[in-house]
Amino acid sequence: MHRQIRALLDAGHEITYVAPFTDCNVTPDPGIRAVDAPRATAGRRRRALKAARGALKRGVEGADLLVVHDMELLFRLPRRRPVTVWDVRGDVGAAWGAATGLPGLPGHLRRALPALVRRVEARAEHRLHLILAGDSYRERFSGPHPVVPDAAYVPSVPPARPGRNRVVHVGHLSEAGGVAELVETARLLLPYGIRLDLIGSADVGIRPLLRDAQREGLLDWYGYVPNRHALRMAEGAITGLSLPHEAPGPRPVPAKIIDYMSRGVPVVTTPLPAAASLVEGIGCGVVVPFGDAGATVRAVLALRDDPEGAAAMGARGHAEALAHHNWPDHAGAFVGRLEEWAGKPVTSGLEIGVLEAWHAI
Repeated sequence: MHRQIRALLDAGHEITYVAPFTDCNVTPDPGIRAVDAPRATAGRRRRALKAARGALKRGVEGADLLVVHDMELLFRLPRRRPVTVWDVRGDVGAAWGAATGLPGLPGHLRRALPALVRRVEARAEHRLHLILAGDSYRERFSGPHPVVPDAAYVPSVPPARPGRNRVVHVGHLSEAGGVAELVETARLLLPYGIRLDLIGSADVGIRPLLRDAQREGLLDWYGYVPNRHALRMAEGAITGLSLPHEAPGPRPVPAKIIDYMSRGVPVVTTPLPAAASLVEGIGCGVVVPFGDAGATVRAVLALRDDPEGAAAMGARGHAEALAHHNWPDHAGAFVGRLEEWAGKPVTSGLEIGVLEAWHAI
């Protein structure tokens, strides 16, 4: 919404966005045509996917191009549809293939899922256009495909230096994204006078946990906040947290890490390969083990107690983001590629209906 759709709107195109606005407690941007759809969670997956085809069918009416982000929606594409693009982003089939959100899946089916994911990817590659979120995805496909990385709107001047009494997490909250570790980290940081700000919508199943934590005074959960405001709220934090669980398959650097870097906020991340390589290579943060709230707390306290070192980390992150991860430097190529695939000349009257699907897990 804040990068791809915004770039298309700025280029004069009209957007239809199909997403679980109600389930994620998000108000659609008034500049788009919104089509609400249920979110596919463990207890509602079948019903949500059944509803998906109708939502997609309504969404593509009058559109010149369809972009989907969710592998599961490849099974729900309308028969009559415009040129279709699969934006291979997030953890692709890794989270979907690891458990598919279905409890009690037999072991032999779990073992067969990676091969199924590969078959789906190969079929999609031959029938659709593909965009990849990072170079790490190239090995999964036989042909060349354009890379459109996650990036941020990076201020030219570094924002405020890291502070000493607050940590943040910006982005959607989920079990796989480490919400239990975030709550436990908040609990352990409280005696040190450090608060955790959670800025983002949350999966339905974990909202009671977050509400209880907020009632206990462990943290502040702000819910969905527009990206530009959320990043302003992140400025001046000791650190930005990114604590997703371990998952098989290639995963690009989480967008929140680039967001933290863009605002000069040191990063604390779990050791997903791409994330750890970036953070350690640049020297803009700390890598902690998966599921280890104690290690996260120790990293936060070390950053608080070394303000000069934390400021240097923040400055290195900002410089890297400005040089290589500034979305305006990538937006033109992204828009141009979609305009090319839409198969129409570029004029002010061109309408491209871009439909982004929801992340099912």
